[in-house]
Amino acid sequence: MIPVPLLVCVLAGWCVVYLTDTLLRSSSTHRLSYETWLSSRGLVVSPFHVRWQTTMFNRLFAYCARIQPRVLHLWFSSGLVFGVGAMLGSVVLLVRTLQQTYAQMTTDNPRMGTQQALQVVVPGVNLPTSQLVYFFTALLLSGVVHELGHAVAALREQVRVNGFGVFLFVLYPGAFVDLFTTHLNLVSPAQQLRIFCAGVWHNFVLCVAALAFLFLMPVFLFPLYSTGGGALVTEVVQGSAADGSRGLSVGDIVTALEDCPVRGVEDWTGCLSRLSGSPQTGYCVPAAGLHPSWAHGRAFKRLDGTMDCCSNSSLTDLCFSFSGADSSREYACIPVRKMVTGTRVCRSDSDCASRSGAASVCVTPSLENQTRFIRVTHPPNTHMLFVGYLPHLQHAVSLTNFIPRFSFLLFDVPVFLETFCKYVVSLSGALAVVNSVPCFALDGQWMLNALLEATLVTVVTDRQKRELLGFFVLLAGSALLAANVALGLWMVTAR
Repeated sequence: MIPVPLLVCVLAGWCVVYLTDTLLRSSSTHRLSYETWLSSRGLVVSPFHVRWQTTMFNRLFAYCARIQPRVLHLWFSSGLVFGVGAMLGSVVLLVRTLQQTYAQMTTDNPRMGTQQALQVVVPGVNLPTSQLVYFFTALLLSGVVHELGHAVAALREQVRVNGFGVFLFVLYPGAFVDLFTTHLNLVSPAQQLRIFCAGVWHNFVLCVAALAFLFLMPVFLFPLYSTGGGALVTEVVQGSAADGSRGLSVGDIVTALEDCPVRGVEDWTGCLSRLSGSPQTGYCVPAAGLHPSWAHGRAFKRLDGTMDCCSNSSLTDLCFSFSGADSSREYACIPVRKMVTGTRVCRSDSDCASRSGAASVCVTPSLENQTRFIRVTHPPNTHMLFVGYLPHLQHAVSLTNFIPRFSFLLFDVPVFLETFCKYVVSLSGALAVVNSVPCFALDGQWMLNALLEATLVTVVTDRQKRELLGFFVLLAGSALLAANVALGLWMVTAR
């Protein structure tokens, strides 16, 4: 479902921009000065689109194009090879994504959507509004690096750059370079390929660089932050099962979930998955202090067939099952925190054998199906006791691997860097894939045309036939991309 408040804010903002632009252009007093002001600053305003273009970066591009000419030639030649391979790979990936989307449309399995390499992103729908700053900043950075590649490659091939600019289309920011078309048409097809492939090549390099930074973050932040000592809580959803005086708090370090050690966020996720897929853990308690109690009534069956022996309104007691003297299952409603504090976990009575000779019994919480009881260790505080559906606990708590070495350091710095790098990896990689598709109005169109001119001149000598072949390939690529976007949008918004 599309978020109505966000949609209203976007439409209201663009209405204000459009009305202001219309009033100033229609005013006999301010029209000339307004249009002069726009022209002098390189601004262009149209419905749902604002563009700014400048020449102030041309010297910087020219300087970059003169650094180590041989190295740059090898660099952009590598980009040419990558671009041609990416053009083929993007088509295969889009076909695969279309198959996965169709399979997801015909099944009720929610996990299939997470297996897709490419997904349509709609702010406020499958992109949390709290992540919008990360998303748009990473998207703008990826666009700038993409166009930087085009600009430097063009100057390297003696093609003039008229200017560089950025734009905002509805909500999405982007960048562009304006190349001198006459110069571009005069260079060879191989030179054109190096220019057209430079954008996706730089997006790929940026993606790899961000991915490398993610892996090396523990090394870079080692003087200030430690890792491997647990998972640091950075946020707890208010009102969730993890919130409260005996729940988790920002700054707590989770070191274990039951007998599963937690050294970082990956362990936290893995332990929750393991505990969710395995039978409920039991606890060793002294047999002498354990007696069936019917204070809350006799044990009864729930609708799903499991047993309960406590009142539904009890906040401190929980129904436990254990093996009786005749090996039958017995049930006792007992104070849960008192029962499990400091006890060992077990699967059967044999796990509770004690060297001191004191008899112990393995008691297991009697819960509904898919519901689990776990102890969350976060020293020096007492265990947090959780009863419920484990994915709820996973979504209620945000954690990080990085623990500050000094009290004045912020928890959020590693989280910001990690989240931003993940968005850069995703968006820069997506730009590399999408722009490689042989599709009208994308880099893939010019890459395909230059490739056909460079390879088929001797095979297909008629230029019109080469253009016709390229047209049909572009038509197929455009249809493939449009189908992915349309079905992806339908899956995101309709479901």
